[in-house]
Amino acid sequence: MSEQQNTKSKMVGKQSLMFQNPPIILASASIAGKKESEGPLGTLFDEIEEDPLLGKKTWEEAESELMRKAALKVLEKAGLASRDIRYLIGGDLLGQLIATSFGIGELEIPLLGIYGACSTMGEAMTLGSILVEGGFADRILAITSSHFAGAEKQFRTPLDYGNQRPYSASWTVTGSGAVIIADSSFAPKGNEAQIIIKGVTIGKIVDYGLKDSMNMGAAMAPAAFETIKQNFEDFGVDPSYYDKIITGDLGYVGKQILIDLLKEKNFDISANHMDCGIEIFDQDNQDTHAGGSGCGCSAITFSSYILKQLREGTWKRVLFMPTGALLSQVSFNEGNSVPGIAHAVIVERR
Repeated sequence: MSEQQNTKSKMVGKQSLMFQNPPIILASASIAGKKESEGPLGTLFDEIEEDPLLGKKTWEEAESELMRKAALKVLEKAGLASRDIRYLIGGDLLGQLIATSFGIGELEIPLLGIYGACSTMGEAMTLGSILVEGGFADRILAITSSHFAGAEKQFRTPLDYGNQRPYSASWTVTGSGAVIIADSSFAPKGNEAQIIIKGVTIGKIVDYGLKDSMNMGAAMAPAAFETIKQNFEDFGVDPSYYDKIITGDLGYVGKQILIDLLKEKNFDISANHMDCGIEIFDQDNQDTHAGGSGCGCSAITFSSYILKQLREGTWKRVLFMPTGALLSQVSFNEGNSVPGIAHAVIVERR
């Protein structure tokens, strides 16, 4: 990847940014539910919640508690107080972001609430990196969450209904992931590896006209395809530039569609592609059909597993790209299609 010729501009190509003073990821935290702890990544999460209600009365309150715990945990791991964070950028799947606003209000951190469906962690990290690298903030807390029961209640049918899920359906992850993005001047001293955000590719809305709300992988795969292709074109790289190209929650159905779409453009990512929705559950033993989904899916996978691989040097550079399906219960019931979006973040070990 060549540096931008004009040093006054950080814009690269059509949709991307390259940071001249890349911000660092200072700390991360992951809070996961019981089912998630029983999957392949279970030993990596910071905290496991055995009670799906987290001691609360409703699923929505439970998700707010998930997010509160993730925010407090990442602050603890960074050795910071809430007053040390300039802005908090976060969102969730619930109407009007109530998991976020009710969950972290007590921290009294200025909030930028965002919605990108399951791509929200990528959007939060993108905006946080821009603010830090641009000198508009010194430390940002990026956070998101999802809850299986809350998502089923809002987007599909309440659990008590007992409907049958098709094999194309994914399982919404119960969990919350958070990272603190900071100016490079806050990097720990010594020989400890630094994890930086080198650049981003901001995704656009892509709609192939799919109307099946039980097949989110197929709806989101075209958006992932467009963002990855644009990232390659903007930065002048090919799939081998990244140790891993990581999508958020395409699952087994969307993964194959993405690979096929890119092959049509002569990009083969089959050797180094990874999907968080596939990694987080055991397909043979956990009955999650197409895999995991939800804002928390990519967030807790990134905060636990992906950053671990980077810190240990297993991977040097990844393209982390949460994927989102931009539907609501209103749009679906009115017969609209399900557009997708995906935001890509270049994360490197330095």
